[in-house]
Amino acid sequence: MVARAYTVAFQGVDAREVEVQCAMTPGLPAFSIVGLPDKAVSEARDRVRAALTAMSIALPSKRITINLSPADLPKEGSHFDLPIALSLLAALGILPEDTVEGTVALGELSLDGTLVPVLGALPAAMAAAEQDRGLLCPAGSGAEAAWVDATKVIAAASLGDVVRHYTGQVPLEPAKAGQIASGTGLPDLRDVKGQERAKRAMEVAAAGRHHFLMVGTPGSGKSMLAARLPGILPPLSAMEALETSMIHSLAGLLDAGGISMDRPFREPHHTASMAAIIGGGRGAKPGEVSLAHNGVLFMDEFPEFPRTVLETLRQPIETGEVMVARANNHVKYPCRFMLVAAANPCKCGYLSDASRACGRAPACGDDYMGRISGPLMDRFDLRVDVPPVTYSDLDLPATGDSSAMIAARVDAARKVQRARLEGTGMRSNADLSGGALDDFAAPDAEGRALLTKVADRFGLSARGYHRVLRVARTIADLDGSEDVRKPHVAEAVSYRVGALAPV
Repeated sequence: MVARAYTVAFQGVDAREVEVQCAMTPGLPAFSIVGLPDKAVSEARDRVRAALTAMSIALPSKRITINLSPADLPKEGSHFDLPIALSLLAALGILPEDTVEGTVALGELSLDGTLVPVLGALPAAMAAAEQDRGLLCPAGSGAEAAWVDATKVIAAASLGDVVRHYTGQVPLEPAKAGQIASGTGLPDLRDVKGQERAKRAMEVAAAGRHHFLMVGTPGSGKSMLAARLPGILPPLSAMEALETSMIHSLAGLLDAGGISMDRPFREPHHTASMAAIIGGGRGAKPGEVSLAHNGVLFMDEFPEFPRTVLETLRQPIETGEVMVARANNHVKYPCRFMLVAAANPCKCGYLSDASRACGRAPACGDDYMGRISGPLMDRFDLRVDVPPVTYSDLDLPATGDSSAMIAARVDAARKVQRARLEGTGMRSNADLSGGALDDFAAPDAEGRALLTKVADRFGLSARGYHRVLRVARTIADLDGSEDVRKPHVAEAVSYRVGALAPV
């Protein structure tokens, strides 16, 4: 007789069904786990045995074999403890087999039988709903998993509570979803004195999810501008919030099971490794590009990042997904993010100030910005010079629109884009390509003539030409215009062919 329980194995944000089979056969007493388990899964036999002993349940003097099927799928993580325990309890006749088989279970067991929260409860709940099963998880993971309304989530504090629930002694109530977290007290864009052109460019970038590069001397306000970007971004849609939360669930970033409707804002240090940025390490965990999915990846001191790290950004920027390939694991994560980068013009930072520049100017500027390859630079839709602010400007009262006013315009532009792109699989102007670019972003005759002239004069690449069209479409949306006209193209061109870098 073979008793069965069900759980999941994570491959990126996908949760693959795993059948946990328990067989008790005559022979020398043994407890073995097969089916390609890692070290944490192999150690489950000791945790499960101790947890059952704490409940005064003794294992019989038989050969116990736990098979994790499919056997060729790698099994990683401590969340296999609970389904292994359930299959054992079903094989012992303590729990009804049909109840156990109708549940997807995950959870780590302490030696006293307490259930410890684990990562990935949200994608596991999604998988349980697809399999038409309920979900059993630790109490600390219930609020997160309960966001999936399509399945019943039972959150138990201990293995004893699980037994009492499934035997009808003390039924547990379904878990309730956690609170919706929302960022409060975000800094206002009006705090930044001057830099009106950079503020305008940031509004355009936020409205169309365009990649944005700022170059300026130290202290000119690049980091201040980036820190205020979350305050002008629209909230996540329900679908985007679920996508983002599934990735954050795997990374253990959901606070008390709450789902945030704010777009993620990630700002890794320039000493971060490739695995930290792209993903990888033990278990091929998501990196910063995936944690910034549907949000912003801000990379300050951009040229200071290792060249190999910067070059790996090129494909994720274009495709919106990243493949983390390791010797025994290939995992795909979504990473549709908005890249915002800040850089000094040279190593010392004062290339434009003759009185403070180093003796190698202007060659030092070419060498420093040369750390950013041409193909990567070509992927920035907007490039803005952020000049230093004078002391007199700092004493002036705040000017320009507040973050709330800009956020309203950005949100209105995003709604126009969603309505226009409904059914195409695209969500913003930054996604426009192929026929959609011709249908929705084609400029009028004067705009096209201007763009053709600029392309010939500055040698725009095909990618650069299309990115100008996308930005022009966003500027038109902010302007409330159905058509892309010459002024919209002219502003988009100004962000592309300034004095910052080759096109």
